[in-house]
Amino acid sequence: MAKKKIKTLFECQYCGYQSLKYMGKCPNCKEWDSLIEIKESSIPSTSSSKSKVVIKRESEVISIVDIEIEDIERVTTQDNELDLVLGGGVVKGSLILIGGSPGIGKSTLLLKVAGNLAKVGDVLYVSGEESLSQIKIRANRLKVDAKSLYLYSEIEFENIAEKVLSGDYKTLVVDSIQTLYSNTVTSAPGSVTQVRTVTFELMRLAKERGISIFIIGHITKDGAIAGPRVLEHMVDVVLYFEGEVSSELRILRSFKNRFGNTNEIGLFEMNRDGLVSAKNIASKFFSRSKPQSGSALTVIMEGTRPLIVEVQALVSESFTPNPKRSVNGFDYNRLNMLLALLEKKLELPLNQYDVFINITGGIKINETASDLAILASIISSFRERALSKQTVFIGEVSLIGDVRDVFSMEIRLREAISQGIQKAIIPQKLSEKLNIETFEVNEVSKIIDWM
Repeated sequence: MAKKKIKTLFECQYCGYQSLKYMGKCPNCKEWDSLIEIKESSIPSTSSSKSKVVIKRESEVISIVDIEIEDIERVTTQDNELDLVLGGGVVKGSLILIGGSPGIGKSTLLLKVAGNLAKVGDVLYVSGEESLSQIKIRANRLKVDAKSLYLYSEIEFENIAEKVLSGDYKTLVVDSIQTLYSNTVTSAPGSVTQVRTVTFELMRLAKERGISIFIIGHITKDGAIAGPRVLEHMVDVVLYFEGEVSSELRILRSFKNRFGNTNEIGLFEMNRDGLVSAKNIASKFFSRSKPQSGSALTVIMEGTRPLIVEVQALVSESFTPNPKRSVNGFDYNRLNMLLALLEKKLELPLNQYDVFINITGGIKINETASDLAILASIISSFRERALSKQTVFIGEVSLIGDVRDVFSMEIRLREAISQGIQKAIIPQKLSEKLNIETFEVNEVSKIIDWM
């Protein structure tokens, strides 16, 4: 029998690319000094005897019309915002990944959720970053004292799996995936191989035992989950925390959900009682102060939820050959397109002015329904004319100067009516009568006529 030898590989810590030799630059992701040496388990040499071929029994082929749909069992987290993002609650046997920058509130939220879920079943909270005493201090602040909530400080996956299998836990919380390691892999905790291996084992544990597992993941400087991209493909749900650490408002956004809608958001506030569901959502993104130039209101859709947001614009004379363009919460390239449209259609000399755009409340607009409000705020600032706080602007602007309709217009206007808005500037007539005064603006040039 041929001797077994240890195979040495070099693996990129950013993308997981593997090479038999060391290279200073990863040929896959182009990162420098990212390859580290790892040693795989003993692999038989090529001169070994013929390997046995294992034939696996395949599952039966079934016609799609004969397949019965199983009912999805959900458990409420007793948090309305989190339940909304998850699609109605935690699905039994699901693997949920929550990412976010340090200090944003990931551990705080999951500790409170663990306390809520412990009221209906045993919950194991595993921490690889904090001691049990530190977790207890946070739990006291959050008023979490469920008897069925168990804490465990450990970073070796095999020990964690042993504890899970020896108990009757319904939910497992892992804080965080980058701190865990498996003794079957020789690389360091947090490496691509370790993260991939541990996540796969957690997924198998969730599916076989029917345990709902929450995983906390750190993010890179680019805002993506640290580790291989396959990590996000393996889990059932991917949630990201957004918002400034210095601000009390937090936004939990769903980027993937096999059991519900994507792009849903949950709104939270960080206060002395921890991370709680935000109340009076509407007032977080626009103010009811006196009208000022450069401010316009619009209604955007975040998943199935309409939100009224305030768009602020500042247009000031530029004293440099290249005027400044700055945006916060809006797409930079789309702003340049809208400015070019204003110069072409309305003959505004914006190439001589600096233009700054800000979306209040720390929210980011990812749809085109706010185009009309962006144009209105820019024109308002340029001409020093204030717009009414009782008016919303909803519509998509095309390159040829048309203002086009957007989806869910009736839902947006109902939200505006509920907040006391009296007028709406929209592209076309409504199919149903609503208690709001509407003005049709199907061309960009008609905004000036309305103003």
